[in-house]
Amino acid sequence: MRRAIAVSALGLGTTSPNPPVGCVILDSGGRVVGEGFHRRKGEAHAEGNALAAAGTAAHGGTAVVTLEPCNHVGRSPACRALLIEAGIARVVVALIDPTSRGGGGVAELRRAGVDVEVGVLADEGEVVLRPWLTALQRGTPFVTWAYCTDADDDRQVPGLDVYGYDVVVEPDGQLREGAPGGHGDTFVLPGELLLGDPEKALQTLYVAGARSLLMLGGGGLAESYAAAGLVDEVLVHLSDRAASSQGGELAPAGFRVTVVRRLEDHVLVQAERQGMPFKAM
Repeated sequence: MRRAIAVSALGLGTTSPNPPVGCVILDSGGRVVGEGFHRRKGEAHAEGNALAAAGTAAHGGTAVVTLEPCNHVGRSPACRALLIEAGIARVVVALIDPTSRGGGGVAELRRAGVDVEVGVLADEGEVVLRPWLTALQRGTPFVTWAYCTDADDDRQVPGLDVYGYDVVVEPDGQLREGAPGGHGDTFVLPGELLLGDPEKALQTLYVAGARSLLMLGGGGLAESYAAAGLVDEVLVHLSDRAASSQGGELAPAGFRVTVVRRLEDHVLVQAERQGMPFKAM
């Protein structure tokens, strides 16, 4: 399952509005014979890619997947049907899909005689799926705010990879994809973030297909979103300094520090909003 979780993260920044999912196929002897992830809406899901890699070795084997196999036909076939047709004997699932239709993929798999285990490493599976699940529950993207504590121009936070975010918001409100062109035609972004009503702006981006949002800048627009309770986590860059200095604030009020990491020339502080309503599903 941990391999499936790691592989699923390769879809971050391109899968939305679909979830980032990973799948590993084991043959009947327990050997890994295929793995796959969902890259973007309209393309094969994780199970389909993993089964394609495994070929006939999947028959009688096990599929380990981070999110419940889907039970509906859209641009791609239903994943539960692909698993049944491939002769998979057992399916191991981290998290149930809250968007399941009908009885759900797990129910259909069991009805077909497939042995299914649910809830395996669910907390760890949530690490990658958390932004998508949170956005789905709320109807607005999961918002991360990144800034430097002591830089005049902090639009470029050192060491920050924006590729895994659906949308990046510059300090002036301009929008761009974290992975340029990564979503294909699944959503078209407005020219700039709506400045009048932050919650309405986020709802607009959600409807457009965005599930994760990165806001850059140490104040102004991002600070107003945080004050409105619309920021879920902050990433704060603290540059190298003398052992004795005047100091300053880090994470804003209302956030709890979860990770402090020393990097080459700075410290990265990660904090999450206290009292977040999200719960694993």
